[in-house]
Amino acid sequence: MADRFRITLAQLNPVVGDIEGNAAKAREVLEAGRAAGADLVAFTEMFITGYNTQDLVEKPAFHQAAIAAIEALAEEHADGPAFVIGGPWIEGASLYNAYHFCRGGKVVHRSLKHNLPNETVFDEVRVFDSGPLGGPYAVGNTRVGSPVCEDAWHPEVAETLEESGAEFLLVPNGSPYYRGKMDTRFNHMVARVVETGLPLIYLNMVGGQDDQVFDGGSFGLNPGGEMAFHMPVFDACVEHVDLERGETGWRICPGERAHMPDDWEQDYRAMVQSLRDYCGKTGFGKVLLGLSGGIDSAIVATIAADALGPENVRCVMLPSEYTSEHSLEDARAVAEALGCRYDFVPISAGRQAITETLAPLFEGTKPDVTEENIQSRLRGLLLMALSNKFGEMLLTTGNKSEVAVGYATIYGDMAGGYNPIKDLYKTRVFEQCRWRNANHRDWMMGPEGEVIPDRVISKPPSAELRADQKDSDSLPDYPVLDAILNILVDLDGSVADCVAAGFSREDAKRVEHLLFISEYKRFQSAPGTRLTKRAFWLDRRYPIVNRWRDEA
Repeated sequence: MADRFRITLAQLNPVVGDIEGNAAKAREVLEAGRAAGADLVAFTEMFITGYNTQDLVEKPAFHQAAIAAIEALAEEHADGPAFVIGGPWIEGASLYNAYHFCRGGKVVHRSLKHNLPNETVFDEVRVFDSGPLGGPYAVGNTRVGSPVCEDAWHPEVAETLEESGAEFLLVPNGSPYYRGKMDTRFNHMVARVVETGLPLIYLNMVGGQDDQVFDGGSFGLNPGGEMAFHMPVFDACVEHVDLERGETGWRICPGERAHMPDDWEQDYRAMVQSLRDYCGKTGFGKVLLGLSGGIDSAIVATIAADALGPENVRCVMLPSEYTSEHSLEDARAVAEALGCRYDFVPISAGRQAITETLAPLFEGTKPDVTEENIQSRLRGLLLMALSNKFGEMLLTTGNKSEVAVGYATIYGDMAGGYNPIKDLYKTRVFEQCRWRNANHRDWMMGPEGEVIPDRVISKPPSAELRADQKDSDSLPDYPVLDAILNILVDLDGSVADCVAAGFSREDAKRVEHLLFISEYKRFQSAPGTRLTKRAFWLDRRYPIVNRWRDEA
């Protein structure tokens, strides 16, 4: 019996649908594992297809191509180390989320995912069939058990593997980020280690996929729950991890424990990474946005500069007669501090032309929100024209508070391809700006120092669509609004819960009403970075037509 076992762990960033590209990444790691003398090379859940594939994996041509790619990898690396890789598998009419164990040129074992998540962003019950409880696979004389992702969040799969002879657990994951997720992972994995008495290696992928960001942070736990190593969060990397066998069985050799950033840094990194990968994986090298002089567009411009480099970000100021001198100064200051291109495109002439065109139809009516929205929609038209002409993706800049209550103009400032702050409440926007001014990391492509002037952060928020307008004219103050939204959206609470928390029933009912009537806007809004378990899109799916109101 060997006393030492080496695993090469691939914490990588696959691309959904890029089967050949993902296979090429796998080949590089397999060669690295061979050079390092690895006994086993491990990839993440559904690595060959990328994750989360949603309904794409049900397409026969797609899952057949993925299965063929895994079999080809096995054949190509027949004389190299054994490896395990995630991908689909078909048995009869059943489609499985499988972990393929390859050795000697063939796939010799498949661990089929048993517990299929059917909550938040996951619909695996809809897509996959549940696999049976299975046993471990043998790498030489060592038996390895692989609960696939969700399987390790429940006891039965790990216990079955331990009872059938597994000597340690290797858990492949496609586990997306939300604030506080790492503590949740630790708690579940420690429970599996305590229940089975086996060492456990948790291997997670990295990278952005639509709204989700996979944050890596792979780690190993020894019996008793002691941390043996911890890989970096969000960074793609390959690590060689050793286990040693003693009188009490296998133990993971101590390795490096990467620094764990705080929530502010992890949220910001998630927004940067999701935008970087969304652009990179869809083919956009440049972005643009309307820079208003307000805090939301300022943080989005900063995220874009950090994600793509300032030279790839166009900031456009589109002033009207209601735009304050402070806003003009602040927008330019942000663009110059970041080093981004700054364009000045007044909308007064275009607005006047539209007003004159509509004058015969609007005769006898009073100006109202219609005229305000014309400004916003004209800005959207001009920004989309620039996007079309120069091939730059337009970013939207609405925070979660605005997205929740519909404080945005559909086909106006909601126009665009991606919104990195879509799941960031306004009160957190203020603090996130202060965090970025005070911190710089090597993964940021933008400049160090204060890039968002204090006046942008401290001035009263305003859409500047009419004279002396402030957000507080239309909404409760943001600390109140966000606290009520946290109860109604993030905690799925009631109006009574809001009142019990100290808020007026009038405010709670008003916010609830705005939340429900804005569903149609969110249905048509751009995707954006998921930071919580109740992000708007896959985490929270409500009907557009909905007459129910909480009357308790």
